[in-house]
Amino acid sequence: MSRKMPDRLNPRVRKELLDEFWTMIALLETRAEVKNFFKDLLSETEAIMLARRIAIAKMLLQDIGYDQIQKKLGTSAATIASVHRWLQGGFGGYAGSLPKLEKEIARRERVLEERYEATVPLSRAWMRKQYPLHYLLTDIINGAEPSAESQSPRKLRKK
Repeated sequence: MSRKMPDRLNPRVRKELLDEFWTMIALLETRAEVKNFFKDLLSETEAIMLARRIAIAKMLLQDIGYDQIQKKLGTSAATIASVHRWLQGGFGGYAGSLPKLEKEIARRERVLEERYEATVPLSRAWMRKQYPLHYLLTDIINGAEPSAESQSPRKLRKK
């Protein structure tokens, strides 16, 4: 596919194309939809290049030096400098999105840890899973929603 320089494109057409692109991305609702969309849109190399920019931004925000970033990700100093410029003077996309990403990564790690703990015999999570009614009163007092296992079938049918 030949490249078309953005500045050579009619400004009205350019605006319409970008508006449709941003709108299409905003309409994606699930992680699977986003993943499938970008798998169709980008080659694996392009996706890795974009993901690498995000990793560079995270590392720069953690005050990791250019040399370490180059060694770890195999990128050029020019790419790191570009991301650094965008972090400092861009539109705030990296700065606004990276905390959300960190929060999601932490949430996923907690979920994996909880799932693992629920498989360890006699752990608290395992006991709660095996004997949910024993914890019903504690859940009610603490304001937690009772788990599906501890609810009667009649209550489950009403939902």
